[in-house]
Amino acid sequence: MQPSETVEMQEMAQPSGQQRDVEARVQSAPANHSHDAGCTEMFCIAMSYVLIFLTFPVSVFMCIKIVQEYQRAVVFRLGRLVPDVKGPGIFFIIPCIDTFLNIDLRVASYNVPSQEILSRDSVTVSVDAVVYFKVFDPITSVVGVGNATDSTKLLAQTTLRTILGTHTLSEILSDREKISADMKISLDEATEPWGIKVERVELRDVRLPSQMQRAMAAEAEATRDAGAKIIAAEGELRASAALAEAATIISKSEGAMQLRYLHTLNAISSEKTSTIIFPFPMEILGGISKFQPPHLPQEADSDSKQRKMSYSFVKKQNKDQLEAY
Repeated sequence: MQPSETVEMQEMAQPSGQQRDVEARVQSAPANHSHDAGCTEMFCIAMSYVLIFLTFPVSVFMCIKIVQEYQRAVVFRLGRLVPDVKGPGIFFIIPCIDTFLNIDLRVASYNVPSQEILSRDSVTVSVDAVVYFKVFDPITSVVGVGNATDSTKLLAQTTLRTILGTHTLSEILSDREKISADMKISLDEATEPWGIKVERVELRDVRLPSQMQRAMAAEAEATRDAGAKIIAAEGELRASAALAEAATIISKSEGAMQLRYLHTLNAISSEKTSTIIFPFPMEILGGISKFQPPHLPQEADSDSKQRKMSYSFVKKQNKDQLEAY
């Protein structure tokens, strides 16, 4: 192994805290060098003050700048960073040699475009998210990174793909708060050296393929049907136990069955139907037939003769009435 490779591996193995200290020293280096102005810079500054004095009071309008309460101004003098952040309110600059950038400190929202993500259980889902962030260090956000806002947006898309790829579909659908918290922590750690603070991350929408939606709907319907059948079976079991207990109680009393028949007849008659079917116990008919006397053939013949004579009498009487009329 070469000595240069050993040095690189040792630098990569440094803790994150030391790396941040090194970055802070590198970023603060321009501020320290700004005090060591050369002769050329001093001459330019002096000529600028002379120009301001000669063009007074017109030059005052060029020297006075205003920033809003939610803004801060980062000033560069002859390309060097001025260590003090200006604002809010009125501040002065030197024309021709000072330039400044207004940095907005308000919380900005970024709607992460829909990302096609492959979950850990090999299911493709489309996820939308919203990231809320703000600038807490204007100087670092200008000096430390080319475009802090765009860099944060690109990092949010990459982090969304990375974190959701380590979760299954059920975890993505049920543990949104945990996934959002993990994304916030990851983004906050990455954007802190840029002077960006991530306030909140929310998963807005999770869209599944149509085939997966149909499969999940069929699974849910089958689960509900199985639960309904189990509940119906439990109801039948309880009803059969209650009916068995009722039959045992009714069998112990002689008149309980008759009362039950009367109660059933009353319930049927309350429905105002034209036909009522009432079950009549055959045991009662068998008991009644025992008490009826047997019929003899002679008695049956005499009864039929009497019926014929009565019929002939009625017929003759009706005929006489018709003739009289």
